[in-house]
Amino acid sequence: MTGNDSTAGDSLDRGDGRSTSRRNRIRVLAAVSGGFGTIAVGLLVMSPLLPAIIADLSITPFQAGLGLSVMWGLNALGQYPGGRASDVTGRKTVLVFGLAGFVLGFGVVTASTTFAGYLVGVAILGLCSGLYPATGYTLLSELYADRQGKAFGIYTAFWDVGGGLSAGLAAAALAAGEWRLAFPPVIGLAVAAAVLIHVWRDEPYSLSRVRFDVGKTFARVVLGRESTRLIGAFCLFFLTWQGAVGFLPTFLRYEKGLPAGVASTAFASLFLVGMVTKPISGNLGDRFGRLRVSICALAVGAAGLVALTLARSTWTLLGAVVLFAIGLMSVTPPLLAHVMATLPDSNAGGDIGGFRTIYMGLGSLGPAYVGFIADLSTYGVAFYGLLGSLLASAALLLSANRF
Repeated sequence: MTGNDSTAGDSLDRGDGRSTSRRNRIRVLAAVSGGFGTIAVGLLVMSPLLPAIIADLSITPFQAGLGLSVMWGLNALGQYPGGRASDVTGRKTVLVFGLAGFVLGFGVVTASTTFAGYLVGVAILGLCSGLYPATGYTLLSELYADRQGKAFGIYTAFWDVGGGLSAGLAAAALAAGEWRLAFPPVIGLAVAAAVLIHVWRDEPYSLSRVRFDVGKTFARVVLGRESTRLIGAFCLFFLTWQGAVGFLPTFLRYEKGLPAGVASTAFASLFLVGMVTKPISGNLGDRFGRLRVSICALAVGAAGLVALTLARSTWTLLGAVVLFAIGLMSVTPPLLAHVMATLPDSNAGGDIGGFRTIYMGLGSLGPAYVGFIADLSTYGVAFYGLLGSLLASAALLLSANRF
């Protein structure tokens, strides 16, 4: 995508006769990021509620886990249609519709008393939440053309804020003895974000027929010489992210012998670090080169992963987790900003949605890999394999940077 950011000035010409003031751009950034953070709260709060859901609905752990798999799978699949629809109907329409569907999904889950109701509810949650992220990235890339990394850093940091809030929200609901009490605050936040986007984003709603040309999107996103390297690097990075984060508390407890409370604190620190590092890495990418900063972040993450596998004492393990988190959390903002800059304006939403669908779908195999290797050997061996994945990702970005 091309364009000039005028954050230092008073307005930004969007090319359609309307302009966005600097103050309004900040408002839109806040509202869209708040919506993204709300989606994080809603999706991530489901996992700690599972034991209570299993008991209350009289379902099996497999059924509960199947529901989460459906939710996250549809979230990944929703990335492309959401982004593509926003290219045709407008960003505001898809963002508000996605949040409205998100609220509907929670309404169904709240009212559910059977496995079927639970499954329908989480399916709606996953699909509608999947429409939102790529559209948000595309809108912010248009408003902050030359400062996409910084805007993306703020946007993605709200996901980590949501991750931190979800743990507290689940704990409060379970302490009150009713898992459904976790949902009204999420519904309220989603409604507030939708209202703010409606008020602050000066764009008409549109309901138009959307044509999905999956073949051409795939060709643009995957088959180009640089894009092949970028999608490969993202898949390897996300494989590590999903595998390491999904099993980090288990690794710390059973491989390193840390108490459950300390392991949970270490896991929560990932999100706390992300709140700080993502805006910083995005800004650094805008100033010093997005691929260059992404490669450095992967190197830091790899060093943290090595330290994590070698450390023995509690404090060195916690330090290694923080180092790993600094690297891991710093990759996405500058790297996605670089990807967005390579996409054509007319298909940017669909292309970034297709890009995210591919790397999120393939990256979701990370936990399966860690579990499989841990069954055969140890979690330590599995994490060393993830180290190879990070280094391969960095090598692909080095190749793309020279291309």
